[in-house]
Amino acid sequence: MAAYPGTMGTFDIPSRPEREYPHSGGVTYTGETVFALTPAASLSDREVTNLIESVLADSDYTYGDWFDLPMPLYLVHDERTGDVFRVAVRDGTVELHVLPETGSDGLAGIYDRLVEAGDTDWDVECRTDG
Repeated sequence: MAAYPGTMGTFDIPSRPEREYPHSGGVTYTGETVFALTPAASLSDREVTNLIESVLADSDYTYGDWFDLPMPLYLVHDERTGDVFRVAVRDGTVELHVLPETGSDGLAGIYDRLVEAGDTDWDVECRTDG
């Protein structure tokens, strides 16, 4: 699948979180980069969730929602690019959370599929912390 014009530059990753393994166990991340995809049309959280779930189900993704949270949060593996990232739906926006090894190809790919699946344009905003 070809990326839309300008898509790759849109998903250049300005900084990556650092993964840490505390002595107490588990894993933590320092820093964060999130690409927020907001539909131009007014869509409810349920409509956005249904759309992202249809994209994940109909494409080359392995994904799961293993968390008991008040919002959808998926760990996604793009089998085509090998990229792994988190996808959340919050306030009608799809958030792509970059992990330390996430590549731009995987982020651009899910965006392209989201554009193809929906009847709306999407604004993309990149937020970083740390």
